[in-house]
Amino acid sequence: MTAVTSLRRRVPDAAISEPDDHTVMDAGGAVRSIQAANVTMPEGDLEAIWTPLYLERLARTYWKYLSRVSLGLIRVEYTPTERRVVLLRSPFVLLRFGAPEYQIGEGRGIVRWRIRDGVLVARRDQGYLEIDVQRTEAEKPGFAQAHVEVEVANFYPAIATWVARWFYKVTQSRVHVLVTHGFLRSLVHRRLETSAVGRFDTDGRTPVNVGETPWLVVAAIVTAFVAAVAAAWRFIRSGR
Repeated sequence: MTAVTSLRRRVPDAAISEPDDHTVMDAGGAVRSIQAANVTMPEGDLEAIWTPLYLERLARTYWKYLSRVSLGLIRVEYTPTERRVVLLRSPFVLLRFGAPEYQIGEGRGIVRWRIRDGVLVARRDQGYLEIDVQRTEAEKPGFAQAHVEVEVANFYPAIATWVARWFYKVTQSRVHVLVTHGFLRSLVHRRLETSAVGRFDTDGRTPVNVGETPWLVVAAIVTAFVAAVAAAWRFIRSGR
């Protein structure tokens, strides 16, 4: 494979299809959710980034996007053996995954994180999250296509167990779909993030966390909440 290029800029003439969505829950409560899209770009540009390092940076970009759309309230903490999706910081662990597993072939690359536990998990050590990238033929001459799928499989959501399945479908499931669709659409509009771990980077690096706690945003939310409570209290007192 050739050296990595075009990782830090938008690829000219790249385009992405409207993401598809397929989400089901079986009789036992296990969820399988797949969001997919096709990214089309000049053949030489795709060849240049078709490397293990690209797959690793794609995975990092997914976590960074999750943190960005939540205004930094959701962060990802890295350790050599785990990835923890937390609300602000530990111990508020929403989802805990094992370290990523990579499968890389001639025309396909998969990165998978196995689900361990967390507040949002009803059954420990069940299911996984993965990003699957397959190289396919494009209809336009001189162009190539990458089929990108983000899949959650055999996941047992706690909210469906504690509350109801319909409540999971209209809340957590819908948020997951919206975030994943946003991530897929973002692939042709923004650079890929540099890997936090650098497994396939010859320079290597020390694991770091994704996202910074937005204390100004947190302070604004708390201030607005306190102001609303104070206003409601004054209204109640004035009506006496």
